[in-house]
Amino acid sequence: MSSASRPHIIRGAVALPEAELVWRFSRSSGPGGQHVNTSDSQAELRFDLAATESLPAVWKERALERLAGRLTDGVLTVRASEHRSQWRNREAAAVRMAALLAEATAPPPKPRRATRIPRGINERRLREKKQRSDTKRGRSGRWD
Repeated sequence: MSSASRPHIIRGAVALPEAELVWRFSRSSGPGGQHVNTSDSQAELRFDLAATESLPAVWKERALERLAGRLTDGVLTVRASEHRSQWRNREAAAVRMAALLAEATAPPPKPRRATRIPRGINERRLREKKQRSDTKRGRSGRWD
């Protein structure tokens, strides 16, 4: 199976829906010599996150909330131009989009449970601190 036909997995069984991806290509800056003036190697991938039905509702809500700063009218855009070939830029953009969505749809971390420091540990720390203080005070020229 070639990498182009392979679906880009977001997480679990959920993949980027190929039918909902919109591609646009343009001339890329950077290396390429004379070839760069004639080929549209930069890839721009757009995914309408607000209108998609392919993501579970909970994931969609999370992604819309976490990617709010990156969205334009509910559309997530990713650009890739680091390669000289359009094909490799397409692949890079799709991988980046899948990674962004995977991170944005991840469940929130479990809340931290507050724990108490055992009294013995705290007392030992204070005792060692006092000893250190006495040691340092003993080094000064003063004799109290």
